[in-house]
Amino acid sequence: MSIRYYKLMPETPIYAVIERIANLIRAEERQLGADHGLQPVHLSALYYLSRCNRYSDTPAAVTEYLGMTKGTVSQTLQVLEKKNLLTKTADSEDKRLVHLSLTNDGKRLIRKAIPPISIKKSIDELNQKDAQLIQKHLIQLLTQLQLNTDSRSFGECQTCVHCQKEAGQHRCGLTQQELKLTEIKQICREHTAT
Repeated sequence: MSIRYYKLMPETPIYAVIERIANLIRAEERQLGADHGLQPVHLSALYYLSRCNRYSDTPAAVTEYLGMTKGTVSQTLQVLEKKNLLTKTADSEDKRLVHLSLTNDGKRLIRKAIPPISIKKSIDELNQKDAQLIQKHLIQLLTQLQLNTDSRSFGECQTCVHCQKEAGQHRCGLTQQELKLTEIKQICREHTAT
């Protein structure tokens, strides 16, 4: 079987390129997920939870991030919990609030699965200047899309207006709680770009 390459023509719309990349990524995720009895949505939820902070590790935040219904996300989380890939813990102050965290098996799976090997290899094969330029333009496109759809940015704490640095310590201006160095690199539901 011969391999056919996607040849970009100058008139190829950006959407067509993004849609094709997304389909290739999802196909690889479907295969990897199937090896573990999971669907791509399960991997997406795990990936989100592997990156979010303690203010954003709730079922409501997962629902908002994935842009799905509460019922779909609830079923997704039940599957992941049954497969011992995540745990649910009641909040210490507000017992109505549930926090989600990956188990060691969940962490191992997400490290193996995301990003899919083919996309990681393809990015690694780009020269550094091109990779940085592509990343810059994709971030600009994502930012514009989020503005046009009135979506939360879910950006890293360190790029948020609420992230305050005082005497070598980081603090969330919304919660007034101290942030660890690892936390400022996590994504947050309350993120507001600087």
